[in-house]
Amino acid sequence: MADHKDLVTEIMKDTRIAVLTYVDERGRLVSMPMGTQDFDDPGVVHFLTRADADKMPAIAAHPQVNVAYSSDSGWVSLSGAAQRNDDQALLEELWDASASAFMPGGPEDPNCTVLTVTADTASYWESPGKAALVIELAKGVVSDHQAQPGDSGTVSL
Repeated sequence: MADHKDLVTEIMKDTRIAVLTYVDERGRLVSMPMGTQDFDDPGVVHFLTRADADKMPAIAAHPQVNVAYSSDSGWVSLSGAAQRNDDQALLEELWDASASAFMPGGPEDPNCTVLTVTADTASYWESPGKAALVIELAKGVVSDHQAQPGDSGTVSL
């Protein structure tokens, strides 16, 4: 693939639910599913959340986070910093029916906010497809051939 940033974007677009990992108030890593709201730039992702969620004070104290995406296209791991974003216009722009299922107050509810992650890097793995992956893994098991299960690397965002 000529542009790895395009590959990262493609994998992220193919993944509706990402996994956000942050450090809680006791120093433990905590992961949770989050719905990514847009893909204008893979280096900046937005999640809708409740302002009173446990993760919000923990992220304010330790903003370094990881966001992982996995789909049939591959896998992406964004590393960066998160912060609460009270941009009401952005909240309204990103709001959709799925948000209403988790935050029934609507975008006008003062307890609804945006969590913005600004990524520094994205590590990725591009899946060669299921059939090709099975063949590569089989080669690695039955011979001295090292499996080549797709392209991988890290890009700066």
